[in-house]
Amino acid sequence: QVQLVESGGGLVQAGGSLRLSCAASGRTFSSYAMGWFRRAPGKERDFVAAISWFGGSTYYADSVKGRFTISRDNAKNTLYLLMNSLKPEDTAVYYCAACPRQYSGSSRSDDYGYWGRGTQVTVSS
Repeated sequence: QVQLVESGGGLVQAGGSLRLSCAASGRTFSSYAMGWFRRAPGKERDFVAAISWFGGSTYYADSVKGRFTISRDNAKNTLYLLMNSLKPEDTAVYYCAACPRQYSGSSRSDDYGYWGRGTQVTVSS
């Protein structure tokens, strides 16, 4: 199995940027495709972005396309989410998650077997 720990969240003004990180330990990080999800207050957990095990393919929710960039460094066992042009509606707890390679790019949370505890992102207007 793999353990995931997110970091990099915080308070930022609208239009600003943040970079989230997700450090993985345990089983080989490159064995997994990865994703970012978020849960806003009072809402369901939503898909944000996903990346293949080798990093060559990326997938985004329409709401973040063109503003967020997902990437990974398998040598450092780390997943990233660069968030630009942040909006108040991006306020949420952000989670990284790992899934088997065959589910690469999935937006379904049920396909992800390992989750971090989340990091809070708050965007003020």
